[in-house]
Amino acid sequence: MRNRCRAGRFAYTDAVHSLSLQIAAAVIAQSDREHPADSMLREALKSRRLPTPDQQWEISRAVFNYYRWFGWLDAAHALTGQLKHAGELAQAFKERPESFSDDKLVERVAPEWVRGQLEASPAWVRAIQAEPKLWLRARPGQGRVLVEKLGAAKLEKDLLPDAVQYKGEEDLFRRPEFHAGEFEIQDIASQAVGWLAAPQPGETWWDACAGEGGKTLHLSALMENKGLIWASDRAEWRLKNLKRRAARAQVFNFRAGPWDGSAKLPTKTKFDGILVDAPCSGVGTWGKNPHARWTTTAQDVAELAAVQLQLLNHVAGSLKPGGRLIYAVCTLTRAETTDVVTAFGAAHPELAPLELPANICGERAGAPTCTLWPQDCGGNGMFIAGWRRAA
Repeated sequence: MRNRCRAGRFAYTDAVHSLSLQIAAAVIAQSDREHPADSMLREALKSRRLPTPDQQWEISRAVFNYYRWFGWLDAAHALTGQLKHAGELAQAFKERPESFSDDKLVERVAPEWVRGQLEASPAWVRAIQAEPKLWLRARPGQGRVLVEKLGAAKLEKDLLPDAVQYKGEEDLFRRPEFHAGEFEIQDIASQAVGWLAAPQPGETWWDACAGEGGKTLHLSALMENKGLIWASDRAEWRLKNLKRRAARAQVFNFRAGPWDGSAKLPTKTKFDGILVDAPCSGVGTWGKNPHARWTTTAQDVAELAAVQLQLLNHVAGSLKPGGRLIYAVCTLTRAETTDVVTAFGAAHPELAPLELPANICGERAGAPTCTLWPQDCGGNGMFIAGWRRAA
């Protein structure tokens, strides 16, 4: 009886694994440029009754492994076969990363156009091929307390004082600390933006491209919930999510309203600080979002760089004398980073490059720009620049 039960268990496990691959293959078959894989995956997991959270995790991992190792797969094989091969490659890379040559990794990790836009170093491609880390942002000064409560977590005090790396498997959205607003799930590179902006209690700030409010909430925490933050975005549904998040995080010093990025601004207020976390190609997030490697194009980069420069030009006049403008993009392409900074600086001599206050980028203290690479910070790639209006 024991042997039959054990054999039955193995058969059930094989059947569940086969079903997981079939669901993952269906997600991939439906994914394209207009239907990102992460969105299709969420819909698939929501619409099916799956046996366990472990199977949901297996399906998710299979989908992301497929796009992470896409350059190594043979399109002539069935999708389920490609998924199995991608899983084997991911496991081999985890256990024996040295068995993958630098040249092959650089060649196959993303389309060729990327290598003309950034330094596709072996260190970078190895970083985005690894399993991404999960980062939390604790309330100011509460990082160590949060680590003790959660367990399976580590405080990264050498980089940012309240950045916590979570290594456990628990659903953090169910934790009482999350519902009490004691932490946010936020990548360490995104946390760096708030720290480099360095807003002060009582100041007036504008988070011009606020999205769902991750950086708005961080600005408020650094301002001790004092002063005022204007939060705008072109999508109303994102602002609704921001309001829900703000209520849970007990953030009250903000106003939210739409702005389409045009020259017609949502307010005539003059600000101590403006954050433009601009829409971008997202190359810096390719470790967590490998599907985007194969849907983003060089034309996207050029078009987004024009949008980014336009956004900066539109908001520059809203700075108070002495006010600070922070530009952030989760990408690493030259067109969207240093080229935008050069063009904007030439058009606005009234703004001087800002000496960024924290040396967390591996660059000299007081530099006007900061480039965070995944291999250095353990999170997304991020570019940050700053200017100050003459007092």
